[in-house]
Amino acid sequence: MQKKHFTITIAGAGGIGRAVGLMLVELADFDCTLYIGDQSLSTAREAAGWIEQGSDKPAEVQAFEIDPANNNESLIKAVAASHILLDCLPGSQAFRMGSLAHTYNKHYVNLTEHVEATNRLIELSKTSTSAFVLQAGLAPGFINILAHRLFKQFCKTHKVDQVDYVGMKVGALSQHAAAPHFYGFTWSTVGVATEYLKDAVVVKDYQKTSIPSLSENETIVIDGITYECNYTSGGAADLPEALAGKTKNLNYKTLRYPGHYKWVEGLLKNAPKAGDKIDYLEKEMKKVVPSVEDDVVIIHAMVNGPNSSGNLFQVEKAFSIKPVKIGKRTLRAIQSTTAAPMAECARMVLLGNYKGTVFQSHIDDETFMNGPFVKKIYFDKNQPVPKLQLQE
Repeated sequence: MQKKHFTITIAGAGGIGRAVGLMLVELADFDCTLYIGDQSLSTAREAAGWIEQGSDKPAEVQAFEIDPANNNESLIKAVAASHILLDCLPGSQAFRMGSLAHTYNKHYVNLTEHVEATNRLIELSKTSTSAFVLQAGLAPGFINILAHRLFKQFCKTHKVDQVDYVGMKVGALSQHAAAPHFYGFTWSTVGVATEYLKDAVVVKDYQKTSIPSLSENETIVIDGITYECNYTSGGAADLPEALAGKTKNLNYKTLRYPGHYKWVEGLLKNAPKAGDKIDYLEKEMKKVVPSVEDDVVIIHAMVNGPNSSGNLFQVEKAFSIKPVKIGKRTLRAIQSTTAAPMAECARMVLLGNYKGTVFQSHIDDETFMNGPFVKKIYFDKNQPVPKLQLQE
């Protein structure tokens, strides 16, 4: 049987955009033609060559330029010619990209943890006959689908319809870290500053609510290693809405090495009262925190509560993912763990019948977990997928 063929536009030719492109060429169970665009045409061309030369399979990748302020001709042509737009641009561009996909009735998938842009896209996609999968990366993205799956597993196994707690924790970390910051940048510097300062959405006493980020530091041991974690914005996706009334408490926290958040709090104490605090924090962190290639992604999801007899139980899953080779390229852990869920969601949309707003709680987790992209990155060397299947 001849494989299906899709034309796919990737907006953003940075580390994640090119990783998505390489995965689509290498791992997809369909053929594809790729357009990859960036504000810098030279960057887009370099990324197209990086994908073509890094793949063990024939790849057709065309580069185009994206005007940062206006929908220029090359951007419009790429989107109009495609079945789907994969948005790997900063969150400030998300509504513009989503609006363009909506205008040309194309499927749309993005990564951003930017809450305001996501809310605007939710309203826009209510009138769409194509699918809008929002926040489809690692966190938000994979962690939410995993946590929702564990919630359903817990309720089914223990014959309950409410739980005490749903916890989601993710850390994109350097494999080594030094004082005083105990950190290395593995992804967007402005993204880190933003998630530290915007409010976090949680469930508290069965009600969805917002709380300040970095307002509750805690210690956790995962696979024998001690981490600290704290509230940050964006990572909970739609689960506070989906599970309000079903869990007493739900939250998302970002994992760091012990000592990091105390250092960040010290920076924020000296922040000027006037001006953009996100810009201030980003600049202060960049003065001393290096960007690194040798990274690791730590993931932990957990559900606990009493069973139907009142006995306390807990179910959890944890992952530690390091750089992985795809084709001829070695992808950093943050690249592969972010790109794989986006590619998987694109595959599910292209091969399925999704339309309108698609939240993380709407994703068919069985298909998602067993798809070629997620299975390769998250389960090949960590644990088999069947361990996540619902118990009877």
